[in-house]
Amino acid sequence: MAEVLLFNALREAIDEEMARDNTVMVMGEDVGQYGGSYKVTKGLYDKYGELRCLDTPIAENSFTGMAVGAAMTGLRPIIEGMNMGFLLLAFNQISNNAMLRYTSGGNFKIPIVIRGPGGVGRQLGAEHSQRLEAYFQAVPGLKIVACSTPYNAKGLLKSAIRDPNPVLFFEHVLLYNLKEELPDQEYVLPLDKAEIVRAGKDVTILTYSRMRHHVLQAAKTLTEQGYDPEIIDLISLKPLDLDTIGASIRKTHRVIVVEECMRTGGIGAEIVASINDQFFDELDGPVVRLSSQDIPTPYNGMLESLTIVQPPQIVEAVQQIVPLQV
Repeated sequence: MAEVLLFNALREAIDEEMARDNTVMVMGEDVGQYGGSYKVTKGLYDKYGELRCLDTPIAENSFTGMAVGAAMTGLRPIIEGMNMGFLLLAFNQISNNAMLRYTSGGNFKIPIVIRGPGGVGRQLGAEHSQRLEAYFQAVPGLKIVACSTPYNAKGLLKSAIRDPNPVLFFEHVLLYNLKEELPDQEYVLPLDKAEIVRAGKDVTILTYSRMRHHVLQAAKTLTEQGYDPEIIDLISLKPLDLDTIGASIRKTHRVIVVEECMRTGGIGAEIVASINDQFFDELDGPVVRLSSQDIPTPYNGMLESLTIVQPPQIVEAVQQIVPLQV
């Protein structure tokens, strides 16, 4: 077991898959000689050469389309968005052309991974604080994954690279320096399974990405106060692991969704709808949704922190819906 930073866990996953399969390649802005804006591809250019670690112009729509064509003809491209918000420029390629496996009647596979940093950072401004998971949630044929620890980042990325379908792989910009011990032996993780981070009986807290760590911080306070929350890291945002979610709801009968996504049209809205559709009779009350404010993210650091969910809000939400046993 070796302690590894999250960005290095991602680099290890890409390196191992490039060594295992010579059809795997990386493309994006500054992914080659510079090693990526967050050093996820550091050293890969020297090891695999410029054709498998390809620096591109600042033209997201063009190089994403090139990756779709490469996938159609036998390669497994990994696209790095220097910032995931920039990939809005490639929305057409991702939402229309990435579904070519279906529209071609199965004649083509589109094994593409689209990955990179996103979420609300530290004073990156509105354009660099986008949460694209909500934008792409409605696109048929996409798988959407959000890693949250070095362990799941590596295992999930390896699985995403091997998948024959397009996978959007979200990394949070503030988690790259998170440390964790990783196994020395190879491992992969399923792309469609949630993780029960903490078992409990009082309330189910559903979350993902950086908010996992905010929820765990809140849980320390809650357990000291006598509450017993169950914490589930969704990991797979599309499809949702409704089996794991349902099993937890049948135990706790109360649900709080904690997300960094915006409230209107966010991932949480889909989760609430799915729970009401399938597990309504198991609920003792309405699902509580804690989401970011529906405003562009301010540059000012204090205002920025006020737009996203903080641990005290999670504590308060649990206190309001869970009767404390004395």
